[in-house]
Amino acid sequence: MRSGALDRAIRRASAAPGPAAREGTDTCGLCDAPAPEPHAHVLDESNGELLCACRACGLLFQREGAGYGHYRLVPRRRERLGGVPAADLGVPVGLAFFVAGRDGAVTARYPSPMGATEWTVDPGVWADVTARAPRLASLRPGVEALLVNTVRGADEQWLVPIDDCYRLVGVIRRSWTGMSGGSRVWHEIDAFFRDLTETEEE
Repeated sequence: MRSGALDRAIRRASAAPGPAAREGTDTCGLCDAPAPEPHAHVLDESNGELLCACRACGLLFQREGAGYGHYRLVPRRRERLGGVPAADLGVPVGLAFFVAGRDGAVTARYPSPMGATEWTVDPGVWADVTARAPRLASLRPGVEALLVNTVRGADEQWLVPIDDCYRLVGVIRRSWTGMSGGSRVWHEIDAFFRDLTETEEE
């Protein structure tokens, strides 16, 4: 996903919900039909944007290849992983997500009150980590991420849909106060991970 598109998606995720969102009246980015919560998301690979998808459009894109290389459904799979050597990935702040591109390059981002800071993971390092945690080989480019949390003694390693990562960035941006974040942001981060549950593909 292009950096600018990800930043735009993060800004949308971090914005306080307006009246329409609170009433569950989001619209499908494909057909403009209502897309009440919970709804799926589709990645527009032409520009890296995430689009809300109504139930009908979400079902349409469940079949691999249905989007003709243009649209891809963001899967709902969540899987808690073990044995991922997070320290080897060079996570500087204890909280980061990793997304693979179609070309195999892996981009890491760590959430901050300003959005998300990005760096590129060394291909050799990623290959070593994947060899030690084989489940990472199933990570779907662009639409899934490895989410790592080692903040304050945590040991959380998850394979998640990319929209979960945007949601976490939004939580941090809304909750952060002062220079260190304040107590509320850590409570919200803990609650985010506490609420994650493993979900198989539908």
